[in-house]
Amino acid sequence: MKAVSYILLLQFTFSSLLAQQFYLRGEVKDETGFLLQNVKIVLQSSGFVYFTGNYGSFGISSAKQFDTLFFSLDGYISEKLAVKAGVYFNMVLKRKPIASTNIKKDKLLSLTKNVEGKEFRNWIPVEETYASLIENSFVKTENYPSTGIALNVDRASYSNVRRFINLGMAVPPDAIRIEEMLNNFNFDYQAPDQNSLFKIKATTTTCPWNAESQLLFLNIFSKQVDFDTLPSAHLIFLIDVSGSMDMPNRLPLIQSAFKNLVAQLREKDTVSIVVYGGATGVLLLPTGGCEKQKINKIIDALSPGGSTPGASGIRLAYTLAKNYFIEGGNNRIIMATDGDFNVGLKTEKELEELIMQHRENGIYLTALGVGMGNYKDSRIQMLARTGNGNFAYLDNYYEADKILLKEFAQTLYTVADDVFMTLQFNPSIVSAYRLIGFDNKAVAMVDSLSIIDGGEIGSGYSLTIAFEIQANSSIDQKKIAGDFFQVKLNYHIPMDTVRQELNMNFKYDLIPFAKLNANYRLATAVIMFGSLLKSSEYIKEATWGDVLFQASEAANPTDLNQSQFVELVYKARALYGKIKKKKRAS
Repeated sequence: MKAVSYILLLQFTFSSLLAQQFYLRGEVKDETGFLLQNVKIVLQSSGFVYFTGNYGSFGISSAKQFDTLFFSLDGYISEKLAVKAGVYFNMVLKRKPIASTNIKKDKLLSLTKNVEGKEFRNWIPVEETYASLIENSFVKTENYPSTGIALNVDRASYSNVRRFINLGMAVPPDAIRIEEMLNNFNFDYQAPDQNSLFKIKATTTTCPWNAESQLLFLNIFSKQVDFDTLPSAHLIFLIDVSGSMDMPNRLPLIQSAFKNLVAQLREKDTVSIVVYGGATGVLLLPTGGCEKQKINKIIDALSPGGSTPGASGIRLAYTLAKNYFIEGGNNRIIMATDGDFNVGLKTEKELEELIMQHRENGIYLTALGVGMGNYKDSRIQMLARTGNGNFAYLDNYYEADKILLKEFAQTLYTVADDVFMTLQFNPSIVSAYRLIGFDNKAVAMVDSLSIIDGGEIGSGYSLTIAFEIQANSSIDQKKIAGDFFQVKLNYHIPMDTVRQELNMNFKYDLIPFAKLNANYRLATAVIMFGSLLKSSEYIKEATWGDVLFQASEAANPTDLNQSQFVELVYKARALYGKIKKKKRAS
C-alpha cells in the first residue's frame, strides 16, 4: 500500500512539473542602447514566434525552466540566447555591415566639378529642422563648361512656404527650394513623341532683374501613361498615429488625403495599412481596390496617441512590401508623418542606412509631410530621396487633393528612375552661368565623397529648370555658329539596370521677355519670389512690386493654383514690409 502511494506521489509530482509554466523576460537593444521594437523571437522548445513590444521588452511563457531564444530583425545580425526563467535578460543586436557598394555618400542635387565651395550658416528654427543649403553661384564657362543636375519632382517647398506666410511668419531661408516651387506648377506640359519617354524644350529670354543677364528655361516633359493600362499596384499606407499627430492639420488631413487616393484605386490594385505610435502594427493586409469601404473604415478609425517609433514602422512596412511584392508592379510605401521620431533610430544617418538596405528591391517610398512646430523637413526629404521616391508637404486640404487626387499618376507612378542631366555650355556664347535652385546641402558640399544622385520622374510631368546666364558681349545673334549648349539626359526604366541616354543640341535663340509665353513669365515671378524670400545676393535689384506685377500679369485667373500664387505674393509683400519696418525701428 505504501509502495502504491509512493508511486502515485511521484506521478503527481512529475505531472505537476510537466504542467508548470515558466516565464522568460527581457529586452532587446541595439549597440547604442536604443530599445528595438518588433524583433522576431522564436522559442526553441515550441517553435512559437513572438515579437518585442513598444519598449523593446518581451515576456514569453515556456514549459521549460531553461530554453533558447532566437532573435532576428531586418538590418541586424541574428542572435540566439540560452535563457533561464526568473532571470531578466538584456539582448544586444548588432547592425549588419553595409556592403562596400552601399557605403553612404552624401547626395548632391547639382554638381559642377572642382568648383570651390563657400561658407554656410547652420540655421535651425526652434523645433523644425531644415537642411542647411548653399546657393549656387556663377561659374565661368571657360573653366567649367559642364554641370550635372539630379532631377526629381519633389514639391514640398512651395506649400511649406505658403504655410509660413499664411501664418504671418517669415519663412526660414533653408525651407526655400526654388526648383520645388517651380515643380508645383507643372508648367506648359507637352507630350513627348509617341516612341519617346521624354521631351526637352529650351527657351532663352532677357532677365528682368539684371539687364546684363539672360534666363534659360529647360522643360523636361515625361510621357503620360494610360492609367487603365498601368500594372497592378501594392500601396502600403504607413501612417504616423503618435501623439504629435493629434491636431487638425495632421492626422485628419492625412486621413482625408488617403481616402482621396483610395477613390482612385482599380480592382487590381491592393492596399495595406501600417501604423506606428503607441503601438506598431499592420491594420490591414493587402486588400483589393474594389473594397474601398473596408479600407476607408480603417482609415476613419485611426486615432493618435503615444510615442513616435518611426524606424519600427518603416521596417514593418518594408517587410510587408517584400512579402507581398508584385513582380512588374508598382510597389510603393506612402509614408505620412511630421517626421518627429523619438523612439528607436532617430538620426538621419541611421534612418538613411536603414532604407538603403531596401532601396534596390524595387520598392518606392513616397513621403508626405504635415504639421508645424516640430516638423522635420530635412528628415522626411531624406527618407523620400533615399527610398527612390518623391516628397510633398500637405499644408491644407486643397494640397492633399492636388497631390493624391489631381496628380495621382504623377505622384505614384514612376516612368524613369535615377534621372540626372548633364548640360554643357558653349564657352564662345556663354561666359558664365548660375543654376537657379537645386542648392546643395552644406554637409554634402564639404564631403569629398559626395556624388550626384538621380531622382524619380512620374507620369505626365513637366519639370522646369532655370539658369541665369551671361552671354559674351561680342556675340552677334545672327552670326552665331555652333550649338548654344548640349544636354545629356541619363535614366533607366524601373526595374531595368540598363541605362538610357537622350542627347540633344540647342541653338541660341533669344526671345524678348515681353514676348515670352505667359507660363515662363509666371515661372520668372516664382523665381523672383523665392529669391526675395531667401534674400538671394543675385537678385538685389528686384522688389516685391516687381514680383507682384509679373505674377498678376502672367497668371491665368481660371487656374486656381496660379491665382492662389498671386494672393500669396500679396501676403508676402505685406508681411515682409512689416518685418522691414520693425528692423528699421529697432
